[in-house]
Amino acid sequence: MAITASQTNPPQSNLLPDGEPLPSSQLSKEDHLEILRQLYLARYFDVRLIKEKKRGRLRGTLYSSHNQEAVLVGSLFGLKGTDWISPIHRDMPAFFMKDLRAGWDNNDRIGLTIEQVCCQVWGKQDSPGRARDNWSHIGSKSKRIIHSTSMLAGTIPVAAGVVYADRLNGGDAVVLTYNGEGSTAQGIFHEAINFAAVHKLPVITIVENNHWAYGTPTNLEYSQEDFARRADGYGIPGLIADGQDVFDVYDKVMMAVNHARAGKGPSIIECKTYRAYGHGDHDDDRAANYRPEYDAKATYKDDIEHARRDPIDVCKKKLVSLGFITQADADRHVCEYKSADKTKDEDFPPEVVAYLKRGVEYAVKNPVPPAEEGGMWVFRE
Repeated sequence: MAITASQTNPPQSNLLPDGEPLPSSQLSKEDHLEILRQLYLARYFDVRLIKEKKRGRLRGTLYSSHNQEAVLVGSLFGLKGTDWISPIHRDMPAFFMKDLRAGWDNNDRIGLTIEQVCCQVWGKQDSPGRARDNWSHIGSKSKRIIHSTSMLAGTIPVAAGVVYADRLNGGDAVVLTYNGEGSTAQGIFHEAINFAAVHKLPVITIVENNHWAYGTPTNLEYSQEDFARRADGYGIPGLIADGQDVFDVYDKVMMAVNHARAGKGPSIIECKTYRAYGHGDHDDDRAANYRPEYDAKATYKDDIEHARRDPIDVCKKKLVSLGFITQADADRHVCEYKSADKTKDEDFPPEVVAYLKRGVEYAVKNPVPPAEEGGMWVFRE
């Protein structure tokens, strides 16, 4: 039997109709400046928590999103508040950055508040999980956030079910699910993507390719260079985004969002990025040993260096080139290419520092839940 071109060519990787401009070209100057502010906010959240733990004011494991902020900001910025997200442990800022475009202190915003997320991190009473976990195992039906789980890819079938129900009820919501590249090897990933593809569900799967599945390098995870090729077997688009360029992430995600909202089904978007620290702060020392040895032998060493570009620096250069900020503006607050212990509050815009400080101080003063709550949500009376 002859093999046709449609069987050998990969799915369309550019979802823009001919002649249509990139979605980012439609953003206003104010949108560009807000995107930069949100990158600063995501970075400062990470930096502040690391510093709080070193000061002894915070316990538990931290999973850093340092250097991966463009994936979060770029993917979230164009969503409607009524859209759903399914974050993972590396995406903690997503819980309070969802619908942030509607206003950081907008009480009607469909996302968790900075106080709620900080209470979750500190294990306090006003956390969504009522102190049953100190990190990302939370969610909110009213805020349209699917509960996170440690088994990455395990929420993709949940996400498919959520938007399937939304479609049956006449809605037009899409859902963004975030996953590490290692999770694409799990059976549940393939079962869920297949289900979404068959039913043309508006499920957009973000693959955060940061080169490491805990301590496993990508060449031991998948035989292909690009994880976006996972899409080929399901006949759905597989797009690749520069995970250090917030505007490229925005463009690729909005292409997929518009594709999904039009009833054309799911997509996979691989965001090539790099994990700045270990898997969690418990893995930092070990990661410092296993990564340089592997990187020295890696065939994609240039790709790693490319991904180590700081997304805040990339964004600033774009804004300077567009004339939206001056070089003096770009040099006013410089946190890029600095580790948490090398940064100071002065390296961030004052409104970013004040916003996080409010959340942190609220959480520190917030009480722990009463002991009688220990059995709550465990048994049903």
